[in-house]
Amino acid sequence: MTEQPGEARLVARAAAGRLDAFEELVRRYQLPVYRVALRMLGDRADAEDAAQDAFLQAWQALPGFAGRSRFSTWLYRIVTNRCLNIRRSARRTEPLPEGLEVEAPASRPDQIVEAASELEALAEAIASLSPEQRAPLVLRTFEGCSYEEIAGVLGISVAAVRGRLHRARLELLEAMRPWA
Repeated sequence: MTEQPGEARLVARAAAGRLDAFEELVRRYQLPVYRVALRMLGDRADAEDAAQDAFLQAWQALPGFAGRSRFSTWLYRIVTNRCLNIRRSARRTEPLPEGLEVEAPASRPDQIVEAASELEALAEAIASLSPEQRAPLVLRTFEGCSYEEIAGVLGISVAAVRGRLHRARLELLEAMRPWA
């Protein structure tokens, strides 16, 4: 995610306690933060709660934001950590949201059924990944974050990001082998 124009000034104003500046940051980032939470948790209500908690935590911690990373990276780290904590406490695997849907071929009903089954299998395979593998996969694949951004969000090295992504992709390949 690229930094938006005037963002540094907006972040500084929000850090100084200006609620209107923080509201603008929330408007800019509410959808990306919610998407990350939804893909991490697989449940709309949990994702809404996680996103809201992340923004509340960001507001409270904003005066201490040092600006060593972009605001979006810092915010992604907050929401990702919140989601990981929720998943650890729940110890359950949730299906991914319908956001993974793609257009199924409409020419033959059997193709539609097969495509829907394949998408369901993929969603289940992603949902079965460990949170440590799922987080970088979601950030890279669905949010387009760079390896460096993911490393910053998760507080790990770029090499660890690459390793986790590699293992996640291998697990997905294995899970989807029957569909090949």
